Amino acid sequence: MGDKGLQKQQRLYLMDVMKLKTFFSIVAAGSLALGGIASAGTKTYQVTGPVLEMNDSMIAVQKGKERWEIARDSSTKVNGDLKVGAKVTITYTMSATEVEVKAEKATKSAAKKS
Repeated sequence: MGDKGLQKQQRLYLMDVMKLKTFFSIVAAGSLALGGIASAGTKTYQVTGPVLEMNDSMIAVQKGKERWEIARDSSTKVNGDLKVGAKVTITYTMSATEVEVKAEKATKSAAKKS
């Protein structure tokens, strides 16, 4: 094989490498975009007030006349010195743990027939 054959092989190899890099770049960009969309769908809420009580699994905050208990775990980020009496703003999300569908009530006409 002469120099021309070797150069052709090198060009083909470089083209294959460029195609792979392009493919992986597109996959990475797509993953980032889809990850952003998934996290954007989760709505967050906030509650602010003094801490009434806290432990490893819960923080209780006074909001107006109501006591709010927000669950927490070891992955909950805490910035600052968390203690009873401290004014805090808690950011949280809501998610369903169970959904129970109730049976529909009988209509008036069906009840009269019985």
